[in-house]
Amino acid sequence: MPADSHLHSRPKSITHPAPTGLQALPDANGRDSYLYVPPGYRPEHPAPMALLLHGAGGHALHGLDLLRDHADAAGLILLAPASRDSTWDLIAHHYYGADVELIERSLAMVFADYAIDTGRLAVGGFSDGASYALSLGLANGALFRNVIAFSPGFMAPTTTADTPRIFISHGLNDEVLPIEPCSRHIVPRLKGAGYDVDYREFRDGHIVPPDMVDAAIARFLS
Repeated sequence: MPADSHLHSRPKSITHPAPTGLQALPDANGRDSYLYVPPGYRPEHPAPMALLLHGAGGHALHGLDLLRDHADAAGLILLAPASRDSTWDLIAHHYYGADVELIERSLAMVFADYAIDTGRLAVGGFSDGASYALSLGLANGALFRNVIAFSPGFMAPTTTADTPRIFISHGLNDEVLPIEPCSRHIVPRLKGAGYDVDYREFRDGHIVPPDMVDAAIARFLS
């Protein structure tokens, strides 16, 4: 069934302690989602957080891996859901459905237990996950102040809300999602609509180079 792309969950004022480390979040679809909370987390210091979306055929851990190496040093909470099918509902079925509902439930669980810095909340992803992050992030700009898209294919927000900052990177030699019809088409549209976009191209294929991750993290946490 089609679902609303608007996410209703919001961070709360949290004072109680909560578990840290890697945690599986089982769901009825049989594909675990994951939460990572750095060991330095303390409820009296709201943490930055990123919702991370894997690429087609991927697993939630692949989403988590996008920023995992930076989480401890940055005090960054990472939430990585798993799509019900091999890719996200908007891409597989051309409408929002079970995946956005899972994201809503997962966010509500995290917001109930962890203190989140509302000014440093991002949605990001790679490949199909980047397309989904752009689409969902633009529709939920009041929640996500930053969008991180590594090699996106398209964007299809049902609505736009506020103006999140956007980071996009794409490889010049990408044969999976070629740069010309993808990011070189997306970025001018975003800039023309008034979005603050940091766009970077690199000489490689359908990958996420470490220096692109470094740049995305620096922008997100600035």
